[in-house]
Amino acid sequence: MQLILWRHAEAEDDAVSDLARALTPKGLRQATQMAAWFMTQAGPNLARWKLMVSPAVRAQQTAAALSIVSGIKPETVDSIAPEATSDAVLQAAGWPDSADNVLVVSHQPTLGLVIAQLLGSADEYVSVKKGAMWWFETQTRDNAYQTALRVMTTPGSLR
Repeated sequence: MQLILWRHAEAEDDAVSDLARALTPKGLRQATQMAAWFMTQAGPNLARWKLMVSPAVRAQQTAAALSIVSGIKPETVDSIAPEATSDAVLQAAGWPDSADNVLVVSHQPTLGLVIAQLLGSADEYVSVKKGAMWWFETQTRDNAYQTALRVMTTPGSLR
């Protein structure tokens, strides 16, 4: 299974509620840039990918950039909204043994906690830049799961 954790792109600071915060023009560019990068990396079998998205507007807009170029329909998942637990994200994704590859669009600090857990430091926290993707994969070796970080990239590193 492959799992991508994608932090929403840059969002406005003020809105009527946290869930209503929209992407800034820079955030829209970041989301488009990262979606294009994903398309160069994902290979031809996009049918194996699921796109799970927080209900927050900024996450929905980030995911829409990928949906437009990939045709992958986003699935809104309330359990990965802001303040979700790392376990909730991993459970929603079916990690580590889902038959599908999953791309999760969510928030900090949740994604930083998930990443720390996947890297073997469940008591730690990883800082995740806005718009960044962390791509993990798992395999079974000697009847045990092994997790590897395949790649991490940010909008700034793709310039």
